[in-house]
Amino acid sequence: MEKRAYKDSVYGQLADLTKALANPRRLEIVDLLAQGAFAVEDIARETGLSVANASQHLQVLKGVQLVSAQRDGHYLRYRLANPDVYAAWQLLRTYGLTRQASIARVVQDFRLQRDVLQTVTIDELLGKLADEGVVLLDVRPREEYNQGHLPQALSMPLEELLGRLQELPRTSPIVAYCRGPFCVFADEAVQLLTARGYMAQRLEEGFPDWKHRNLPYDLA
Repeated sequence: MEKRAYKDSVYGQLADLTKALANPRRLEIVDLLAQGAFAVEDIARETGLSVANASQHLQVLKGVQLVSAQRDGHYLRYRLANPDVYAAWQLLRTYGLTRQASIARVVQDFRLQRDVLQTVTIDELLGKLADEGVVLLDVRPREEYNQGHLPQALSMPLEELLGRLQELPRTSPIVAYCRGPFCVFADEAVQLLTARGYMAQRLEEGFPDWKHRNLPYDLA
């Protein structure tokens, strides 16, 4: 193979890989699949897509080996192909938040509208867990909690939170977490809790970030 053909082939295939990610819906799907394995119907519901459109996006991601599929009874369940896919997404997300002021501004404005003024990072949370009686609140859908969650975290999906407030102590700090920085479940949970007098913050990152750091986690 000539040098020019070699370079065209390598860079061309890398371009195909980046083109597969150059779509907001597919980035959202990658973020979702970082939580675990999902059927296409679940992916469609969580991303606001039709099943047909979700399937098309999944085929693009599968075509460049960013996701894989495994049959589970009558369903195909999709997952990230390997941990490197999440690492690449995490780097892109972090770069966007730290180097693209417009992205950080959108996130900040969304949280300001909901009075979610303070967040806690994983490193800060580790210190709090050592020194304080922090209540960890997982407000993701229960299926995601069952596939992995922070140690001793309570599963309280957002739609159940208002009806289960009596289970939460009013004198202990609460840290709510969900899928990651762009997930809104934790923001809405903190807004609901603080409006009712609870001491609540959201975890800046999400469960996949915790897992990616090889920190201990529990399964249902």
